[in-house]
Order: sequence, then C-alpha cells, then structure tokens
Amino acid sequence: MKYYIIAGEASGDLHGSNLIKSLKDKNPNAQFRFWGGDLMEQAAGDRGHLVKHYKETAVMGFIEVIASISKIWTNLSLCKKDIIEFNPDVLILIDYPGFNFRIAKFAKNNNIKVFYYIAPKVWAWKESRVKYLKSYIDRLFIIFPFEIEYFKKHNIEAIYNGNPLLDSISNNKCQNESFDEFINRVNLESRPFIALLPGSREMEINYLMPRFIRLVNKYPNYQFVIAGAPSTPKEIYLKYINGSNVKLLFNESYSIMRHAYISVLASGTASLEAALLNSPQIVCYGGNEISYQIAKRLVKVKYISLVNLILDQPLVKELIQHDCTAEMISREIDRLSQSENRESVFNMYAKLRELLGGSGASEKVARSIMDEYEKMSNLK
Repeated sequence: MKYYIIAGEASGDLHGSNLIKSLKDKNPNAQFRFWGGDLMEQAAGDRGHLVKHYKETAVMGFIEVIASISKIWTNLSLCKKDIIEFNPDVLILIDYPGFNFRIAKFAKNNNIKVFYYIAPKVWAWKESRVKYLKSYIDRLFIIFPFEIEYFKKHNIEAIYNGNPLLDSISNNKCQNESFDEFINRVNLESRPFIALLPGSREMEINYLMPRFIRLVNKYPNYQFVIAGAPSTPKEIYLKYINGSNVKLLFNESYSIMRHAYISVLASGTASLEAALLNSPQIVCYGGNEISYQIAKRLVKVKYISLVNLILDQPLVKELIQHDCTAEMISREIDRLSQSENRESVFNMYAKLRELLGGSGASEKVARSIMDEYEKMSNLK
C-alpha cells in the first residue's frame, strides 16, 4: 500500500513516526511519502520520502498566519501536486487542521480515501469545522476518551484505540535510567533540577523564555535545564541563557521531564507527556496580544492543559498570558514543593493513566487503518 501522511508539528512527527513503524510491521510492502520531521523520516527509512519538514510549515497565531499566507498557499499547491503524482491508496492527516482540512477537501474531490488520525480539537474551538470532518473525512481516529461521546453527538463514529503517547514513553530509554545515571550522562550536577520546556515555535519561546529565565536567581538550590525542541536552532534559546549556568539539552525531553523536580512548560502535548512521566508541572501560555485576545473569545473549553481536560478538573496550574509571570510561576513552584501537594499530583497522574488505557495504541491504529481501508475497498 501507498500512504501519504501529513503532520505539521513536533507532536505530529512523533505520532506519525510510531504509526509508520507499525504500518511497516504489518505491511512489508508499504511505501510512504510524507510531510513531517526527523522521526518520521527515520521510521520510514528507505521506504519513505520526506517532502517538507514541519519546521518550514508550522505557524501559530492569527496574526502570524496572516503574515505567512503566501508561504501557506505555496505549500498547499506543492502538496496537492505531490499527492496527485504519488497517487496514494490512502491519505492520513495528523492534526494540523488549518492546512489539513484544505488538503482533505482536495483529496476527497480526487477520489482519494482520507483518514484523519488525531482529531482536530473542534471541541475546544471552531466547532463549525465538524462539517468538514463529515464532508471530507472517511474515517476519524481519536486519542482522547472524552472525544468518543463528543463526536457521537455529531453523528460521527470515531475510532478510539488509546493514546499513542503511552507507547512513545514506555519505549523510551528514560524508563531504564536512574537519576544518577542521567545526570552523569549529560554532565549535570548531583542536585535536583527544574525543567524548562518553552516549546518549539520561535514565537512562544520568545514569549516564555524571558519569564522562565527570571526563575534561576529565585531558586539557587536548583539547577535549571532547558529541553530544546529538535527542530529549533539552538541560537533561539542561547540568546536567553548566555552568561548563566542554565543547561540546554536536545533530544532529551523525556529524560529531563522524568527526572525533573518540577517541569515548567509551554501548553501542548508536553503537558500530557509530563504527567505520563510523573513530573509535577506548571503549564504556561502566551504570545501576540492580538492573537491572544481573539483566541480568548473563541476557545470554549475550561482548560488549556490536556491533563486537566482529560481529568475534567484543574489538577495542573495554568498560567495564561498576563498571569504568565515569573512571580506566578514561582508561587506554583513553591506550592508543588510541598510533599502533600506532590503526592496528590502523583495520585491523579495514576488515574490519568488508567483513563487513557494501556500501551499498544500505535499498533492498534495501524491495524484499524488497514482494516478500514479493506472494508471501504470491498464496498465498491
């Protein structure tokens, strides 16, 4: 089978890579062409081709999208042309709705089967996009248990096979490495550290890092370690930490979160990853003021953290825009330093893991994709 896969950011690259591995295992003759990142490229090996890296396509924020409109249209044209030339058996879209919905419509109009893996967060905002899922998507594969009932209300029978992050984390090297082994390997001092994860997009890094760096002098008894996003040039981080003893590490995010005393992170997938790695956390969000004011009026969920959304309660502190200050972060670090609060967090993390189910999601999704494709083919 020939698969065309589109992921537009780091988390999509991660899930796409695990999906590719599972599809390869189940289909030795599978061929892949994709938009994604290094992980998908490694997973596909000589049976795949990376058309465009997500670091060239990722755009976040209303104003930023407007500024990048010419580049977006160029990428859409390239993608459509490439899909037609490759002529895949199935197109698999991973999140990234602004771009992927346009491609879905194009593919559907050209009689290409369209599967969506990791549903767009229409339950959070832009619910009107549900109509696109109904019109252009043949099968929808979801990764959060609360999405089952949500999509049923819209007469969409979504397919839930668990959350693939459990696979990524359970198979990671960090699970078999002690704190001492880790700090020796990456040359850290033998004392607790606070993890800083300011995201992968330059805009969010530029917003969060000035606030994060102010924490260093407030906590002299802790080391500070930045988990650099693999696609982000190190210079973007270094301009904030030059002259300090803050450590910048790449390709170590899971190890950093697992061994950190507390993780201070940008909202997104990292919040759920931190929870699955048992790291007490503080979720931060901020950016362009105009984009924030627009989003504030459109987003309709109670929480921005995936942890809070899944648990349906405010376990994780969310510091958004004007509340995202070094002082507010410090206050929460102090709260999470109290043993009873840490214990409460760990107990709720255990409940979260139960809600998500066990590992093996990527393999189950790969099998479902092949089964659903076969069902559709037999209906002809």
